Amino acid sequence: MQYKGIAYILLSSLAYAVVNFCVKYLEDIPTHEIVFFRSIISLSICIVWIRHLKLPFWGNNKKWLVIRGFAGMSALFLFFVTIKHMPLASATTIQYISPIFTVLLATQLLGERVKTVQWLLFALAFIGVLMIKGFDDRISYLYLGIGVVSALISGVAYNAIMKCRMTDHPLTVVLYFPLIATPIMGVACVTVEWVTPQGIEWVLLLIMGVFTQIAQVYMTKALHADHSSRIMPFKYFGVLYAIGIGFLFFGEHLPWLSIIGIGLVLLGVILNAFVKNLNKQLPPTQGLV
Repeated sequence: MQYKGIAYILLSSLAYAVVNFCVKYLEDIPTHEIVFFRSIISLSICIVWIRHLKLPFWGNNKKWLVIRGFAGMSALFLFFVTIKHMPLASATTIQYISPIFTVLLATQLLGERVKTVQWLLFALAFIGVLMIKGFDDRISYLYLGIGVVSALISGVAYNAIMKCRMTDHPLTVVLYFPLIATPIMGVACVTVEWVTPQGIEWVLLLIMGVFTQIAQVYMTKALHADHSSRIMPFKYFGVLYAIGIGFLFFGEHLPWLSIIGIGLVLLGVILNAFVKNLNKQLPPTQGLV
């Protein structure tokens, strides 16, 4: 079971890397339009699947399901903005500090405690974030801030997911993201800006929607197959995927000190995951932003 969980998490990370590649490639398509297409495809899949499983469509813990939906939509929108305006590996790494915010918010929402060693690991990760910015002129403070805010809002979404663990099926939790994002981003497409996709862009939008669902399903499978302390560190292989994709397809080269910064972020987050799960403070999350 342990190796099956690791295989699932690696597949999930790879699927998300494909999604991020599509977002980066679709530079002429507005971000709200990309989120709209991602959401409407995910919504269609979720509706069919929920009906097949005969699950209650609206779920039970509606307050936290709605919070999960709004937070997930906001975090993803901001994350996609950073993908478009900074190197892919840097944007991905900054998003990976979301577990830190998840833990910090859980102290207020779930009554959890943070140990001294965790504070040190949080500091290490944020030093890494500053190194990513400080040694790469392509990253402005504006988009660095947007990336950190995205990670913070992701922390809200993850806590909402944990609030729904005992009340709702993972698929219902996943459903609320596209259920809320589709109409809101649809209105933005009509009132703010609409760019009609051309040729390969339609294909990439479809691939993005399908691979998003694949990533969410395999992440949930991974969390069901083994304890999160053993499998979640493998999630951060996504940074390696991002570095490779950025180099091969977009000609992105990272300064060595920025790479060291990425390493510090991952080290802080991964060690925090071990400490957190060693103490069994937080249950594994089901579903994704």
